[in-house]
Amino acid sequence: MRLGEGFDQDRTNWDRLQAMTDEEIEQAAKEDPDSHIEEDWTQTRLVIPLSKQSIHLRVDPEVLAWFKAQGPGHLSRMNAVLRIYYEAHKASN
Repeated sequence: MRLGEGFDQDRTNWDRLQAMTDEEIEQAAKEDPDSHIEEDWTQTRLVIPLSKQSIHLRVDPEVLAWFKAQGPGHLSRMNAVLRIYYEAHKASN
């Protein structure tokens, strides 16, 4: 696979990029006005996510296959679905 292949909406001129030296790429990045964004971290708050508990869960094969077919992160998506269900029903108990 060539550099840049597999991206449907990629507008990078890969032939030009591959012809450039590392020094030319570095210089172009330094001259790119979008690469010099000043970030204000003074109001940033560190959020440490709650740890998740590891369990063994048996699910129907077609359910697991469907989630896996959606791509990487299928276990996180399964957790998100369970969380939505939990949030919708926790008040009723």
